[in-house]
Amino acid sequence: MATPHILALCGSARTGGFNKKLLDLAVAEARAQGAEVDAVDPKVLAQLPIYDQDVEAKGWPPLVKELRERLARANGLLIASPEYNSSIPGGLKNLIDWVSRPPERLFTEKWAAVMGATPGVFGTARMQPHLRQVLASTGAHVLPTQVHLPRATEAFNADGSFKDEARRKEVAALVSSLVSKLKG
Repeated sequence: MATPHILALCGSARTGGFNKKLLDLAVAEARAQGAEVDAVDPKVLAQLPIYDQDVEAKGWPPLVKELRERLARANGLLIASPEYNSSIPGGLKNLIDWVSRPPERLFTEKWAAVMGATPGVFGTARMQPHLRQVLASTGAHVLPTQVHLPRATEAFNADGSFKDEARRKEVAALVSSLVSKLKG
């Protein structure tokens, strides 16, 4: 059985953000389950140019080319994202727009696990259906389960671990589902 190779994306560029903490815990769990994980620096979201076909026609910007290569090597995705105005943050959507461009269909047949944290009570429940729709349109398969982490201001210890063991188990189960799909 081949080792699963996962590309981890955070939808927030904020240093110390809740979704970065959530993603870090999921990445650690995936590695503990035997997966190789390539975690994209969230600051990349702010460095990408806004998708523009005129820019694309002149050739992939170097950062876009790098992200496309990293996605091509992965057979799965692990995404943690906040909810901006009840939808996908612009930076994450822009990244997906860039790396999903033809000629290759780099998302096709890749499995994706989706999760999100927010200080509010909805735990990104309004954003996740939008992200599922976008990922499905690229050819990705999105796991039917997801993690919604409401009240994220109260969810983490000072060291970044979960205060609640049930939350840790929820993330571990989602990661386990992804790793199992990738192992076939």
